[in-house]
Amino acid sequence: MGTCLLTVAFGLSMLGGCLARVVTVSPGPLIRVEGQSVSIRCDVNDYGGPREQDFEWMISRDSSGQRIKIISTFDAGYSHPSLSKRVASGDISVVRLQDNEVELKIAEAKALDAGSYWCQTPSTDSVISGNYEAQVQLTVIPNTLKVSPQAPPPVVQEGSDFTLSCNVTRELTHPTYLSVTWSVKKGGTSEDILTFGPQGDVAAGSKFARRYADGGIRLVPGKNGVFELVISRVTSSDEGSYECNGTEWTHENGGKWIKIVESTREMGTVAVTPTGQSLSVKASSSSSPSSATLLLTPGNALTLLCSVAADNLPALALEVTWLADGREIITMERSGVVISNTSSSGAQGKRGEATLERTGAGEYRLGVRGVSGEDGGAYTCRIRAFIEKEGRSAGGGGRWHMAAEKTSSPVTVKVSQIKPSFTLNLEPVLSPQMTADPTELACHVTNITHLPHGGRLGVTWEHTALPGIGDDPQSSHPIGSLDGSGNLLPGPTYSDRLKSGLLSLTRVQPNTFKLQFLRTKEIDMGQYACTVSAWSVNSQGDMVKTAEHQSSPHTVRWVTKRPSLNVVAKQIRAASVGGATFEMSCTVSTENLGEVGYSVLIQSQDSLEGTVKTIMTLSPDSVLQHGGATDPGRRDSLVLTKSGPAEFRFRLAGVQLSDRGYYWCDITAWTKQQPGQTWTKATSAESNKVRIDFQENGPSFSIAIQSDESSVYPWETAKMECSLSVSGSSPKTGTTQDDLAYEVRWFFTRLRGGETTTQVASVDRFGVVRKEARNSSSDISIERKDTHTYMLNIHGTQDSDSGEYHCMATPWYLSASTGAWTQAGDLTSSRIFLTVRFAVWESLKLPLLYGLSASLGVGLFSLVLGLVCAQCCCRNTTHTPRSRNKLMDLEMD
Repeated sequence: MGTCLLTVAFGLSMLGGCLARVVTVSPGPLIRVEGQSVSIRCDVNDYGGPREQDFEWMISRDSSGQRIKIISTFDAGYSHPSLSKRVASGDISVVRLQDNEVELKIAEAKALDAGSYWCQTPSTDSVISGNYEAQVQLTVIPNTLKVSPQAPPPVVQEGSDFTLSCNVTRELTHPTYLSVTWSVKKGGTSEDILTFGPQGDVAAGSKFARRYADGGIRLVPGKNGVFELVISRVTSSDEGSYECNGTEWTHENGGKWIKIVESTREMGTVAVTPTGQSLSVKASSSSSPSSATLLLTPGNALTLLCSVAADNLPALALEVTWLADGREIITMERSGVVISNTSSSGAQGKRGEATLERTGAGEYRLGVRGVSGEDGGAYTCRIRAFIEKEGRSAGGGGRWHMAAEKTSSPVTVKVSQIKPSFTLNLEPVLSPQMTADPTELACHVTNITHLPHGGRLGVTWEHTALPGIGDDPQSSHPIGSLDGSGNLLPGPTYSDRLKSGLLSLTRVQPNTFKLQFLRTKEIDMGQYACTVSAWSVNSQGDMVKTAEHQSSPHTVRWVTKRPSLNVVAKQIRAASVGGATFEMSCTVSTENLGEVGYSVLIQSQDSLEGTVKTIMTLSPDSVLQHGGATDPGRRDSLVLTKSGPAEFRFRLAGVQLSDRGYYWCDITAWTKQQPGQTWTKATSAESNKVRIDFQENGPSFSIAIQSDESSVYPWETAKMECSLSVSGSSPKTGTTQDDLAYEVRWFFTRLRGGETTTQVASVDRFGVVRKEARNSSSDISIERKDTHTYMLNIHGTQDSDSGEYHCMATPWYLSASTGAWTQAGDLTSSRIFLTVRFAVWESLKLPLLYGLSASLGVGLFSLVLGLVCAQCCCRNTTHTPRSRNKLMDLEMD
């Protein structure tokens, strides 16, 4: 336990040795102005004890170093009697910013507040270490800052310059610095324009930065504290009340600039006079300045003057435009570039060549050489005054503001001339007697006078439809025109016919014009008129219209004969059963139609009230197309041909039940104006209706079963054949194997004539064989010999296979009437009895043979065995004679 206490004590002593209290104050020396507020901060770090520390402030006014207590954060009676009233009134106070930081504040500094200020912190550390006080020097100087602005001009012309002059001074007793700021007040908002100082730098306000960078605002430092701000090219946005602010600064050791005193003075209110109030424009003639009307003859020169006046004219960039009857003729941009706007404009032709030049300050001269009648009108001079909002940037450009726009009073220019005169005579050359006949009209020009040398004639043809013909019989439609240069200008209604050559406008002689229709239509009936215009060459060498006259109307009309079309349909081949071929022909007869082409529509409907369907179409150009009602899979069965000049044939092969209904031809007659042109519809008609009607009977089927042998022995193969036949089928049925199929099933019963049968096997119409489970060891297979013959094979027959057999079939055929697979009724064959015989000899033949063979083998084996035993076991001993030399026969013994 003692060891632990020693360790803790040693650790605390080491921790206390590592901490060293540090007290710091604001870096000095501090320079402040008398009458202004003073703030001095003090903080403490690396201390021990509670987080919140207390502070004491003292001052030493002389070199003797005697300290006078000012204020404390924990002792309300800490202040010296000479300062207690100021502390009580709040003139001197201390504000806690953080637990370890406070700020000493003096609301109004006095001269006797100068001296050394000490900040002390009572010790809360376990071990005294570091510094417990810090000192800073405060110098209080008198307020000598003076701001003396010079009033600006109360009224300034837009686009001119004005200067804001401000004198800012102070008595230099200590190292302080000055700055000056100009601002403008608009309503209740004040915006800084520019600030100069305290380091000699310039800072423009956010709304004036670009203008200052472009040179629109300039700073001109003067002598003896005089500063001038020049604002150039003023606009209405520069109006307002201007102020000047002078500020005195000190630069402390910490590198911070401190504002110690400032003063703001009003300079005055500036109003900007708009350019439009003083801008004036006057247009006049150089020959008669006081007259508003100028009379000229063709070929004369036109000279007009434009005078511009304004109070701020030198500051303006002018754009000058001359207008004639409100149309711009020529423009001089503010950069001095001249742009001519004289160009041809429809029938007005081209005006004379115009020039524009600047003859002096605010003086501009318009000149037009070789005037013609087109140059007459009311001439006005329009002035647009621009002011450059800012100076030119590094790229050389600037932003311009249009200050005003004014237009002068008009000067009326009249060009007198003698117009040509002539008479017109419109007469027919070819008159149509019926539709599609040619038509030709001639327009003769006679008694031509005052047509200048080089003048030419042009013509415009117009057509007005008769009442009841055309969409709008009340209005005239231009057919086309030929101008003085011979250019053809087609009218919108007749443009296609003119381009195709069906209609032509020609000049057959200098004074004769013709209108020709190759094939006249009914809509061409009506009144025709020609309008002839005289064209002359102006000073620019261009053709201009000078006079125009219209002829009396001429009526083109004939007795119309309506074309007629008759179509007769008849049946060539009738379809009485499904799968047959239907064929019909349509014969066309016409009246009041020339060479025509025909388009044919083969249409049908299920009933007289049913929906009409289009089967096939044949265009006049013999282009064959199938209608939307045609099955894509049966298009090869449809044929539509032109069998004669006015006969068409339609053939439908393999009719089906869905094809029953009514069929007819819808034929339209088309005409062409000339080869290579588009077809024009003449008339159309429908034929009588031809009916396809038949009943679906379907084929009939029969079935039979047979077997070559009705009796078999066990283990033999029994075969039974099921044959089917078809009769009365349609032409399509039975022609190929793909059009007919059968489902065949085989049945068996043990008893002759038994009613309960068991299915043995089956094959569906797709050839899939299914065998049923049976109580027999034999096997069954089904063989399809051809489309109508099926064979049942019983392999390895047994006695259990004896009984009656019959087959049942379900025919399926592809109907020619519907085009779909159709199921016929079930067919059942007669029965045949299969007998599996039992053969006695055949049954005993093998056992007897086996027994005889076994007996013979056993006998032979017994004989061989006896011989072997006799040789080995029953030995034969031979008698030996006695020897005669013996005296005694041993056998006697």
